[in-house]
Amino acid sequence: MASTGWAEGPAAAGQTPMGGMGIVGMLPWILIFVIFYFLLIRPQQKQAKEHKEMLNALKRGDRVLTQGGIYATIINVKGEALEVKINDDVKVLIAKGAVSQLVTKDPTQETAAVTPQEAGK
Repeated sequence: MASTGWAEGPAAAGQTPMGGMGIVGMLPWILIFVIFYFLLIRPQQKQAKEHKEMLNALKRGDRVLTQGGIYATIINVKGEALEVKINDDVKVLIAKGAVSQLVTKDPTQETAAVTPQEAGK
C-alpha cells in the first residue's frame, strides 16, 4: 500500500504557501515600484498638472506654440477653444489642448546660426 504522506506536498514539509518568499522575497519588487514612482510616475504627474494650469491661465494676447508647431497669438478664449491669429490675414479656432507651450520670446527675433555660405567666406 502507498503512503499518503507524499500527497500532501511541500506545504506539509514546513514551507509557506508562497514558496518561502515572504516579505524578504517581495522587498526587491517593492523597491522597484518605489523607484519607478519617484523617477517616472511622480514627475509625469507634476508636468501634467503644470500644463493644465498653463492652459487654464491662457488669456488674450498670449503667444503660444501649438502641438503642430505653429506659433500663434490668442485673440479670444471661448471655453475649451481658442481663437488665434497666425498672421494678419489668418485666424483659426483651435482646441486648448492643442497648445503645447506658452512662448515668452519671439522666435523670429532669435539670432540665426551661421549658414554654410557665411562659413565659407
